Amino acid sequence: MDATGQMQQSNGSGKAEQSTANGRSTSSANIDSAVSDLKICIIGAGMGGLTTALALAEAGFHNIEVYEYASDLGFVGAGIQMAPNMARILDRLGVWEEIAREAVVLNETSIREGATDEELANVDLRYIKQQYGYEHMVGHRSTLAHALYDGCKRYSTIKFNFGVQCEDIDLVSEHPSFKAVPRKDPNQQPRTVSCDILLGADGIKSNTRAALLKHVGADAQIVDTHQAAYRIMLSREQMASDPELLKLIDSDLVIRWIGEKRHIIAYPVENKTIYNLSTTQPDTNFAAAPSATYTTKGSKKAMLEVFGDYCPMIQRMLDLVPEGEVCEWKLRVHEPLPTWYVNSTALVGDACHPTLPHLAAGAAQAIEDAAVLGVVLAKIPDGSPPSIKKAFRIYEMVRKDRAETLVAMAAASGKSLHLGSSAAKEERDKAFAALKAGGKGPVPDKWADADVQKMHYGLDIVKVAEEVFEKEFNNSKS
Repeated sequence: MDATGQMQQSNGSGKAEQSTANGRSTSSANIDSAVSDLKICIIGAGMGGLTTALALAEAGFHNIEVYEYASDLGFVGAGIQMAPNMARILDRLGVWEEIAREAVVLNETSIREGATDEELANVDLRYIKQQYGYEHMVGHRSTLAHALYDGCKRYSTIKFNFGVQCEDIDLVSEHPSFKAVPRKDPNQQPRTVSCDILLGADGIKSNTRAALLKHVGADAQIVDTHQAAYRIMLSREQMASDPELLKLIDSDLVIRWIGEKRHIIAYPVENKTIYNLSTTQPDTNFAAAPSATYTTKGSKKAMLEVFGDYCPMIQRMLDLVPEGEVCEWKLRVHEPLPTWYVNSTALVGDACHPTLPHLAAGAAQAIEDAAVLGVVLAKIPDGSPPSIKKAFRIYEMVRKDRAETLVAMAAASGKSLHLGSSAAKEERDKAFAALKAGGKGPVPDKWADADVQKMHYGLDIVKVAEEVFEKEFNNSKS
């Protein structure tokens, strides 16, 4: 047993066996030692990178290195929705129980007019656990990230390298490499890192994606969505003197206040000690910003003006945000990529499928990527580059169409929510009214639509990956 409480031994058949001190079993007994010895480098320690590292360690890989630009896991505080498809994976990885302890179960969603607080529709979410095995929960992004990090720290097989810029990515050869440049320590020199498998989980600004696209002679342009977001966390103490606001934080309710070109989605997190608000509005403050800029210090006055025609209760909530603590995020996506992999390099999460937040699916989709990579790489019969490439082909088969469908659906849902006075808005509001009256049919807010939820939450991506691998690996062209 090593210092992390992990035991490893050979079972005499060339396959590594592995268990952790808490007695949880892993699938490592099924992985060939020639495969488990592969050196895997992951660029990026966001949700996708952390989950990928954990999934690979759980599968039995024991030479995993994670390189992160930031100096630590100082995630910006914001709420995050955790749907059953995410929970199912995190439970298999042994971290869901810790996350769920501080999360809040959402029992219903209310879609309301921002200007009047009038309810347009209400959707009961209590059926979700019975249908999909897990409640729809919401929590704090940092809780999720640190639970994943704690899960990774169970394994001495995962080594983290913080404060490192990854440059000069070379994926032409069968053994990819990159230059690791320390950002702050003058005593450390840049070094070239080579590996057997390189996974780029380095976000929408991905250097790995840029290298991959250059190699295949393609160009997936960043798409300007003309949208930005404020992300706001209000404490119970801040809301304590307002009974109407306390009612919100004490609820099991997610509310979407909608208006022309703008909306706010809000729900309680952290055992109802924090009220999370995430907005979408026109990106006026970014109009003159350079393309590399994704955040800007916001003005409280400007924020209040953006939602100046929203109801008094929302005005009071926004006014609680301290001056100087307003930050605005640019919402950017990029065009669908021609491929997610080249040779022994593949992309993960926002590096290959960034999305608008209107379906609350971004983190879950990155986590699905990670789970599938853990399956397909552990199943290859040997550590040869052709086998790695075949595994990546199956990863793309399982994940690419699904992720890109959800990205397109999120964009379409945002357009529906942001309609101004028009015939289309009238039709949308008729659909909301029919639902409120007890009728059935599609929900214009696709996040709350039962058919979309079935497609999003109902798929067990791990089982799909296992089935597709068994069917396709020997038939897959590298």
